[in-house]
Amino acid sequence: MPNFHAARRFGTLALLAAPLLAAALPYVPASDDAIVQRLPTRIDAQTRAARRALAQAPDNLPLALQTAREAIARARRDGDPREYGNAEAALAPWWTQAAPPPAVTLLRATLRQSLHHFDDAIADLDRLLADTRAPLALRAQAELTRAEVLQVLGRYDGAQASCQRLAGPAYAAFGSRVQVTAQACLAELRSLQGDGAGAWTALAGLAAGDGGAWLTLVRAELAERLGRDADAEALYRAAVAASPDVYPRAALADWLLAHGRPAEVLALLDAGVEDIDTLLLRRAIALQRLHDPRAGAAVAMLQARFDAARERGDLSLIHAREAALFELELRGDAAAALGYAAQEWSQQREPADALLLVRAAHAAGRPLAAQPVHDFMRRTGYADARIALAESTK
Repeated sequence: MPNFHAARRFGTLALLAAPLLAAALPYVPASDDAIVQRLPTRIDAQTRAARRALAQAPDNLPLALQTAREAIARARRDGDPREYGNAEAALAPWWTQAAPPPAVTLLRATLRQSLHHFDDAIADLDRLLADTRAPLALRAQAELTRAEVLQVLGRYDGAQASCQRLAGPAYAAFGSRVQVTAQACLAELRSLQGDGAGAWTALAGLAAGDGGAWLTLVRAELAERLGRDADAEALYRAAVAASPDVYPRAALADWLLAHGRPAEVLALLDAGVEDIDTLLLRRAIALQRLHDPRAGAAVAMLQARFDAARERGDLSLIHAREAALFELELRGDAAAALGYAAQEWSQQREPADALLLVRAAHAAGRPLAAQPVHDFMRRTGYADARIALAESTK
């Protein structure tokens, strides 16, 4: 599904056999001038000019919408959650309104979903879908976003209803692009409810019509869940080649790490990724597995960022899945990883969350802590070759 999980949907990693820095000391800057993190400077002169214009006229709705959309696109491309804050700031004059303009409602739902405010996001989307005066294009996007949110929550029946409506006559005027998206949405939901083989065939048929990088990613993830390793690698690499976003690179890095190929991760994620926490985490894991002396600095940098975000109380910058991976893979603290993985599972039900909870539970010597995943699998029909392998090797 296009742009569905953006900077928040990442694959998982294999356990480290012998973490090198489990007892690493916290990073303490040597002086007030020490650099902990360099903020990315990816905005161009046109974007800076638009921000200045919006500051002068904050109630300029078209400019605010453009500014917010571009900030969300940068967040997805660069993996920088601060851009979500920039998007929210652009929409500030309408943010607290009960019934803002439809385009604001859609963007507010997108931002709320990105920050795990799922109930608020769904409320916004339902309100927009009930507004018959809203432009049909906005309502189509609202159906797609609603399907994504409900899929993340593991509420597949509701997600399927949105995908079916998107595939129906109400949106037929938009032609094949929306139809392909809707059919891919339905196929992915089939794959999550036990019909992986049927979904694989359906997605392959849709891909023949050039569904874009997002469809390639959906197919790559399904291939991985089905244990089709050669297909998964080829599709992940194709997605990386087709998209500048952070997520495809992180997903390929995860796949390489899961298959014991950390040197290739370093080739994929060079030293220029330090300002993107998601990619730095994968690079640090690869460095540590290779016993590279640069691993210590990378781990310390990540630890400093986690600590700083906690001190600010800015939990939106600490995604529980990433924190669980950090503890499990780099610090060797399985108990802490299990806590974060359980927290993540309490919020959402993505395949990566299921696998991570199973792995953390076994690593912590508490396999029964993964029971919620098994209950979910029995209830929905969900199957994943990676979970089967993780359980068989414990």
